[in-house]
Amino acid sequence: MQLISDRISRLRDSGKLEAPAEAVLKCLAELKRSYLTQFEEELLSFIEQKCQVED
Repeated sequence: MQLISDRISRLRDSGKLEAPAEAVLKCLAELKRSYLTQFEEELLSFIEQKCQVED
């Protein structure tokens, strides 16, 4: 499983994000836990899908 921080960094580095997606990623990156809730995971996956960031 890929680390949350790696996934967020890959998205931020892609240069494909609009301001609302950046705001969501900022909030997810500031979480003080090592896991995402189901809803948070769905948000991150949605952004990854829309940005089509390759692994």
